[in-house]
Amino acid sequence: MIQNYKITIAYDGSRYHGFEAKPDVDTIQGRIENVLSRMTDTRVMTVGAGRTDAGVHARAMVISCKLDTDMSEDDIMDYMNTYLPEDIGVIDVKVAGERFHARFSAVGKVYLYTCYVGKEKPVFDRKYVWCLDKVPDVKLMRRAAEHLVGEHDFKSFCGNKNFKKSTVKKIFDIEIMRKNDYLYLRFHGKGFLQNMVRILTGTLLEVGYGNISPDAMEDILKAGARTAAGPTAPAKGLCLMKVEY
Repeated sequence: MIQNYKITIAYDGSRYHGFEAKPDVDTIQGRIENVLSRMTDTRVMTVGAGRTDAGVHARAMVISCKLDTDMSEDDIMDYMNTYLPEDIGVIDVKVAGERFHARFSAVGKVYLYTCYVGKEKPVFDRKYVWCLDKVPDVKLMRRAAEHLVGEHDFKSFCGNKNFKKSTVKKIFDIEIMRKNDYLYLRFHGKGFLQNMVRILTGTLLEVGYGNISPDAMEDILKAGARTAAGPTAPAKGLCLMKVEY
């Protein structure tokens, strides 16, 4: 029986060439499709809620796909977790409505970027944080973030210079929090451009270092040029936390 499924997965993206399936390289989506194809003995194609970059992690990426199987939701999850590598895990499998689409049905996403500002080496977190050389001024970063909340043209924060679609996106809120030796930047928006969260992070940190004025965010947005914004933060500090429907 063919049904539409919503599958939620978590993964450590450290050793993968991103989420999206590509020929001749190891990706999250490619691994998942191989396991599902073997499970159903048919070629399974999946749709992801997004396309995380190489090295980016996820606690709750959502995919949708049509599966021809009589297996229960729990059995599908058990099968996938048995044959997927240990750095990819399925945390939920549900039969979805016929029109559910992991990408087009999404109404919001939450990303978390983690920086480390402590003196000791974060040995056990080294693959999931960006170690900063100095502590940025969080108050300045929060002031700058206020200019970014809302609907804007984020072309200056897009890593794909050949991007042809609209670069207008809506950010619902940005939280910047310091907890002990960790600095967290939480981005909640309707959708994000390629590298957008990482460029936002790099730019906000430049504000925190005093290299960019908080009020300069408006000029950066108006510039519509990648060169106007700050550097792109490393992929390893970024994690997709949630997809909203």
